[in-house]
Amino acid sequence: MGSTDATLVFARGPLFYTALMIFIVGMAYRLVSVLLLGWKRDRVPNKGSKLRGVAVTYAKGLLIFPFIPWVKKTFRGNQTTYLAGGMFHFGLFVVIFLGTAHMLVWKSLLGFGWPTLALPIVDFLSAAAIVAMIALFVNRLANPVLRLISGPSEWLNLLIVFLPMVTGYGLTHHRLLGIVALPYENLYIMHMMSINLMLIWIPFSRISHFMFYFFSRTYHGAQAGKRAVMP
Repeated sequence: MGSTDATLVFARGPLFYTALMIFIVGMAYRLVSVLLLGWKRDRVPNKGSKLRGVAVTYAKGLLIFPFIPWVKKTFRGNQTTYLAGGMFHFGLFVVIFLGTAHMLVWKSLLGFGWPTLALPIVDFLSAAAIVAMIALFVNRLANPVLRLISGPSEWLNLLIVFLPMVTGYGLTHHRLLGIVALPYENLYIMHMMSINLMLIWIPFSRISHFMFYFFSRTYHGAQAGKRAVMP
């Protein structure tokens, strides 16, 4: 076995499972830490339906916002953040869960699989997510407020998520893109290494916010519904 083959076996074997374990333990710790904070009993009488509030906020969050941003008048703010951010998250979700290659990885871990989307659809959304990430990067550089509040961790977050996306897209289109200077095996190693780095980094960074998205949206939606206001 050559050095390249050995590195690839290590990257997709022991290193991947170690990174995955760090990710699981780290995210579990963060989740338990938040749950142990508890919450105060709500003594305000209901004026509306909590269930309706949750349903409305999820409908806006997942179906309307940010792809139809004028519904929430978000064009008054930074349009690029909402539109590019929405496209990036949507494309990333599709690639991770509805791309055949990644579904097979999930199947090897969970023991079961599910239907996936056609490769051209996944390819298109993957490319759209990459373009959206570049737009977010440029927007963060150009917008004075975003540039002011951006520190090393924000730039590093973008880079750590961007690398698996662009190397994964390169793997799918290795011949089409004419990547002759970099052998396929080396690009695969780069992809696996970037995934391992991302798995290790997420629990220690703000990227971990995705775990708390559903908690916060459910809570705020219920509170808005309780008070009979539009979430």
